[in-house]
This record gives sequence, C-alpha cells and structure tokens, in this order.
Amino acid sequence: MAARAYWQGQIRLALVSIPVEIYTATKSGAQVSFHQIHEPSGQRIKYEKVAPGVGPVDADEIMKGFEIEKGEYVLLEQDEIDAVKLESKKTLELTQFVDADEIDVLYYEKPYFVVPADDLAEEAFIVLREALKRTRKVGLGQLAMRGREYVVSLKACGRGMVLETLRYADEVNKAQGYFRDIPDQEPDPELLGLAESLIAKKAAKFDPQEFHDRYVDALKGLIDRKRKAKGRKIIEEKEDAPASRGSNVVDLMAALKKSLEKPGAKSSPAVKTKPVKAAAKPAAKKTPAKPAARKRA
Repeated sequence: MAARAYWQGQIRLALVSIPVEIYTATKSGAQVSFHQIHEPSGQRIKYEKVAPGVGPVDADEIMKGFEIEKGEYVLLEQDEIDAVKLESKKTLELTQFVDADEIDVLYYEKPYFVVPADDLAEEAFIVLREALKRTRKVGLGQLAMRGREYVVSLKACGRGMVLETLRYADEVNKAQGYFRDIPDQEPDPELLGLAESLIAKKAAKFDPQEFHDRYVDALKGLIDRKRKAKGRKIIEEKEDAPASRGSNVVDLMAALKKSLEKPGAKSSPAVKTKPVKAAAKPAAKKTPAKPAARKRA
C-alpha cells in the first residue's frame, strides 16, 4: 500500500487481538492559497520566532512549556512527552457496542480506513467486520493519536472497516441554547404538503461528484482576469440585495407553488405524497351593472 499508515497497533475484543493499520480516509480539496505580500517591494512577508529582549531564536533552542503561574513554566522535552505511558497508544480496546443511530451526528469528527496489518490478522479482522454487519452495531473505544486520546467508533465498510474519531461531550454545544426561541407548533397542513412535494420532486441518490467548490473556481477566474488586466482593479458586480422583512416578504404559499411549477428533477417513484388541494381562489368581485338609460317619450 503506497500510503503511509497514520496509526499502527491492534484492536482488542476481550481476549482477541487484531493487528491493524489506520489510514486517513479524507484529503484536502482544491483551494486557493494566498500569501501576504509587502506591496511596495513585492516581497513575501515572513515570520520569525523571537523572544522578548533576545530577538530571533533557533528552532533547536525552543522547548514546550506549560504555564503554572504568570511567567513561570514547566519545560518538557519532546521525548519526555512521547514516553508518557498510555495503553491506547498501541491498543484500541472495544469496550461497548451501540446502534449507529444512537450517536448524534454532532459527535462525528474525522474518518479513517482500517485494514489488517498482515495476512495472519485477516481471519480475525473479517470475523469482527462481519459480526458488526450482522448485529448492525458500532464498536466504541478510546485511541491515542498525535498527542491526544480520542473516543472512536468502529463500523464495517465494504471489505474493510472505518474508524471515526468522536468529540467529547464537553466539545459539543447544547442545541437547546440555540433552538429554544423557535416556536413549538405544527405547520399549516397545506404548506407542509407543498414542501413535501417539492422535496419529493428533487429527491435523488447522493452522488458526491455532483458538487464542487464554485468559490475556488470563481477565485481562479478572478486571478486569471487580474493577471491579464496587469494590475487594474477588478470588482465583481454586486448581487441584488435580499428582500427586506416586513411588507416585502414573499408569500410562503405562493413561493412554494411557484417552486413546484419550475422545471427540475423528476419525482422519485419510491416517494409517495398525498395530493395537495390547491388553495381556493377568491371569487372575482362583480361590477354593479349600470342602470339602463331611459327612453325619451
């Protein structure tokens, strides 16, 4: 395998130990990176590590320090930190199994591919993978990587398994603080039906290839135009300002109906929705007939 393992160790389930390797499952997407430039000279800005009253210092003179009081530090060598004994540095012990939907999506952080470390580990690896599939469970444990210990989940994925680091409870904000002011009420049935119909119309299987970073494309286009303009300032046309609140707010019913009229993805045959009755149009006001002109005798 060409990639370098992010972590090597063993998964332990009771008395069974499975040597495994973990590889990063994601990578950084295309992005546009900018540097800070000193405009008059055109030189790139650089940053030096300096100590007050000393000036620039060499990298080999820098140590890690923990501040115990203002201005007072406990200094640690890197090998002292590396020597801290923690079993989870080399062993992921599965201590609990839960249903996947029991873990809130807010806790998931980063995925990793898990593969057997060698041929001897394959049999036990496959047994664990298939057991997770059949029981539809996710294994939980703790694993130390790159200077911290994570709570992790382990699930079957194709021929292999995926490990995902999870956030600790104190790293996740409570939703109630953000949602408490949202009214707890049932929506209008007709509006809800229109919204369901709109969702059904746009329903499709997830395909990540359908999406790309349009902001990166726009920045690349701007850079190309700027290069051709030889320094001339380029400003994109401003978008129309969003409708202000109040009397200018678009009627929700009309907006949903108009959205359904627009051409788009065909409705998924697997999704059935209840027919929605169109809102009755108000009867047109009749103009009173003009009195007939009297005939002259």
